[in-house]
Amino acid sequence: MHKDSKIYIAGHRGLVGSAIVRKLSELGFTNLVCRTHKELDLTRQKDVEDFFDSVRPECVFLAAAKVGGILANSAYPADFIYSNLVIQTNVIHAAYLFGVKKLLFLGSSCIYPRLCPQPMKEEYLLDGKLEPTNEPYAVAKIAGIKMCQAYNREHGTNFISVMPTNLYGPGDNFDLQNSHVIPALIRKFHEAKQEGRDKVVIWGSGTPRREFLHVNDLADACMFLMSHYNDSEIVNIGSGTDITIRDFALLIKDIVGFEGELIFDTSKPDGTPRKLLDVTKIEKLGWTPKIDLNEGIRQTYEWYRMNYS
Repeated sequence: MHKDSKIYIAGHRGLVGSAIVRKLSELGFTNLVCRTHKELDLTRQKDVEDFFDSVRPECVFLAAAKVGGILANSAYPADFIYSNLVIQTNVIHAAYLFGVKKLLFLGSSCIYPRLCPQPMKEEYLLDGKLEPTNEPYAVAKIAGIKMCQAYNREHGTNFISVMPTNLYGPGDNFDLQNSHVIPALIRKFHEAKQEGRDKVVIWGSGTPRREFLHVNDLADACMFLMSHYNDSEIVNIGSGTDITIRDFALLIKDIVGFEGELIFDTSKPDGTPRKLLDVTKIEKLGWTPKIDLNEGIRQTYEWYRMNYS
């Protein structure tokens, strides 16, 4: 990518898309193309093709997606599989039709089997059954990966796919019904502290292990791969370390300053027992994360206080 390359960021208002826009701007890229949902509905094929035909972006970051935690995935499985399949199909096909030089597709670590060997290597994709609580979302993301690979093979495109671990950071969704674990816990602890409550209830047993990556590190990795990677095979992006939900909750509790008790509701689902990515591949390419989890959570909490409280 050149500094004046026309770059389209699909989903620029989301957690990932906004971080990519910040990174591109920070690095001096001046020709960024963004459209709100009102300006361009990515679920409408003709609208997407008309947009690509008129704008002719050279590079695309496909960060647009319908996302959410266990509750949202369980409650709206049809919405998750439909929206994600349609969005990515329209954008990937239009990128091919109108000569996009390079596209980066954002997948998810949930594409790997529920009982996948740990840490999860890229080659473990489709080696077992998926986690039931987010299967529709995972199936859609796997379809996106296979679509990019198929277009590369048949049409000679340069579409790459990356699999980030659990993300957090500024711009996250803090809605308790639809958010992921980090923003949900930050909000729960903050509100409990503000209201003087003596306990916070957390879904599940607290024993599952999760890996977390600051979204600014993900944006940095995406820029690195757009410059240094041109293969069809997927690439994991993560920190390479994990933590139990219980210990993670205690970390957030300390950062927020909540002094009450933690109650783990074991009647609620835990999800996948462990999700740790093998990041050997991207490390060998020359990239590693820079933001420590403790400092990253402190930054995210400050952003939440400034924007939500």
